[in-house]
Amino acid sequence: MTEKPTVSVLGTGIMGAAMARNLCRAGLDVRAWNRTREKAEPLAADGARITGTPAEAVEGADVVLTMLYDGNAVLDVMREAAPALRSGAVWAQCTTAGTDLITELAAFAREHGLVFYDAPVLGTRRPAEDGLLTVLAAGPQEGRAAVEPVFDAVGAKTVWTGDDGGTGSASRLKLVANSWVLAATAAAGEVLALSKGLGVDPQHFFDLIEGGPLDMGYLRAKATLILEDKLSPASFAVATAEKDARLIVQAGERQGVRLDVAAATAERLARAAAQGHADEDMAAAYFASFDE
Repeated sequence: MTEKPTVSVLGTGIMGAAMARNLCRAGLDVRAWNRTREKAEPLAADGARITGTPAEAVEGADVVLTMLYDGNAVLDVMREAAPALRSGAVWAQCTTAGTDLITELAAFAREHGLVFYDAPVLGTRRPAEDGLLTVLAAGPQEGRAAVEPVFDAVGAKTVWTGDDGGTGSASRLKLVANSWVLAATAAAGEVLALSKGLGVDPQHFFDLIEGGPLDMGYLRAKATLILEDKLSPASFAVATAEKDARLIVQAGERQGVRLDVAAATAERLARAAAQGHADEDMAAAYFASFDE
């Protein structure tokens, strides 16, 4: 492997594009692929080589980074890339894929001689653009020299959760973190919806909690998006948030844990999407409180 690894980024949506751009800025050799090529093309101006197929993107790459919609999309794309994967290459799987598919993803890696890292990231559009994500990572010590420059380029810190990516320890922590993020987002929307319904000025609520234990920067940030109608472009879209909420509910069910708030949040997000808010920021779950 060269001193600075060659990195293949598969998936250049909101997060993947920002991550690829920061990899370029770090001086790494970056190839980028997206199913809709137009979403990847702007990265050429940052120095990335845009490819037409996943196989073309991964050929000879030291590190393959996947940032796609869900675990099934990851498997589909990696199967397309399989003929060109280099044995011994590192695979940083950054998609929020939940827990059910981790065993299958790790088995694919073993079958193709890849060093597998379960590496979902915590953060949304702005932290991704600024290279300030938190990388949650699990994987063997022997591949870290290749993958750490990648994690350093896209994130402010890396939290290691174990030496075996196949156990899904990083993905499990990501679901726990996202359960809080989604619950807080849903609560922010309901606070504003109830304020509207009861004729209460939302500012009176914010004045009431200011500086106390109930105050929260995240609450204020999401509320501002709603109140100032700044839901686009999304930091984290409604449709993707719904997918994550359902992954959280499913993971809990597998362990006999009932997650009523996560389940209700998934339904709120689904209603908002059906109302036409699927591509807006997940704070648009606010609209699910009203019949439109």
